[in-house]
Amino acid sequence: MKKLYRSQTNKKIAGVCGGIGEMTDTDPTIIRIAVVVLGLVTGFFPFFIAYIIAWWIVPVR
Repeated sequence: MKKLYRSQTNKKIAGVCGGIGEMTDTDPTIIRIAVVVLGLVTGFFPFFIAYIIAWWIVPVR
């Protein structure tokens, strides 16, 4: 079972989406696009808060 870590190599802001991409063996760009699209569709503020919380909670590899 893989654990979620923030990526040091695939990061744009904090490495959260890069870490999710590494954990799921998916291209991190697809994860970033999905987060932006979901944020625009449902409202950006909840995704912004979730990203900040993940930035604070998820450890760096």
